Amino acid sequence: MAETKRIVTPYDDLTYRVIGCAMAVHRKLGPGLREDTYQRGLETALAEHKIDFEAQKLYEVVDPDAGGALLGYYIPDFVVGGKCVVEIKALNRIDGSHFAQVIGYLAVTGCPLGLLLNFGERSLFYRRIFPPKDVCEHRVNRQWLFVPESLRPAQS
Repeated sequence: MAETKRIVTPYDDLTYRVIGCAMAVHRKLGPGLREDTYQRGLETALAEHKIDFEAQKLYEVVDPDAGGALLGYYIPDFVVGGKCVVEIKALNRIDGSHFAQVIGYLAVTGCPLGLLLNFGERSLFYRRIFPPKDVCEHRVNRQWLFVPESLRPAQS
């Protein structure tokens, strides 16, 4: 029997179902569309398969060094079943910053698992991402932070 590096988790069935929905969306739409098109397609597929999810929920990001001051929000594409962050991309290629984005989302949501899906390639790219042991150190990544006008410094 061949040895595998795949990590078995209690969430394998959930991630298998989400990846299956994403593959169906990719088969139907193909690569080369805008990210929001895949977002809507996956939202429809998850609902049709009766998979519980929250789409684009705002999660507060606070600065622990500034007395918990609100810095802005992270907005993951989906949180599925309260257990899995799903982040969608529609790019030619994924890089380390996209993995860091999911890790940041794991830090603020408390989810034990993330899925990074890229619809921009010929075949659907997907990776499961687990939070590192020091996940709290990844809470603030300003690259992925949404800062509403009310939190921005006044321009003089």
